[in-house]
Amino acid sequence: MKFLFDMFPVVLFFVTFKWGERNPATAQSLVSDYFSSVVSGGVTSAELAPILLATALTLVASICQIGYLVVRRKKVDAMLWISFIIIMVFGGATLYFQSEAFIKWKPTVLYWCYFGAFALAQLVFKKNLIQMAMGEQIKLPEQIWTRLSYAWMLFFLLMGFINLYVAFNFSTDTWANFKLLAVVAIMPAFIIIQSLFLAKYMEEPAQ
Repeated sequence: MKFLFDMFPVVLFFVTFKWGERNPATAQSLVSDYFSSVVSGGVTSAELAPILLATALTLVASICQIGYLVVRRKKVDAMLWISFIIIMVFGGATLYFQSEAFIKWKPTVLYWCYFGAFALAQLVFKKNLIQMAMGEQIKLPEQIWTRLSYAWMLFFLLMGFINLYVAFNFSTDTWANFKLLAVVAIMPAFIIIQSLFLAKYMEEPAQ
């Protein structure tokens, strides 16, 4: 359930963008009617309308997502805060400047922020973020925790580069497909493969 909650803005962006591509005139009208105050010049083209509408609704969804957790006095994970700040900055720039380049950079910036957090913790503060989060549930040898941390660093670093390659070498439609695929398929597949690898290293609890 938490995974679905966290991924809601990503899925909403994808669905809205696909709908907007099929209905560009309607998307253009919705952007003009409801988001003209945050769009430079107040009007946009039918070509840009789908991604602007998808970005605008994602911003609204992200605000509602954080607001819901705050009002319910539930903990907002650090990664969710980071994602929220980045989508506000890059999504806002996308709307104001009417440039899809900003929203295309957003996943890369997010991936590299995660990479930076893992690297800073591991290399500077000698802290393993994965072990800190999962150490009480899973017992692994210390060197395996270190390998796990480096694996996630490499994953986030590479995903950032791959996102840029797809974003600026293929159509926006292809990039939107990849953006969703990265969240619902590539990352879960990485976690599953990692889990299978780690299974043989898990230590049995003391009797």
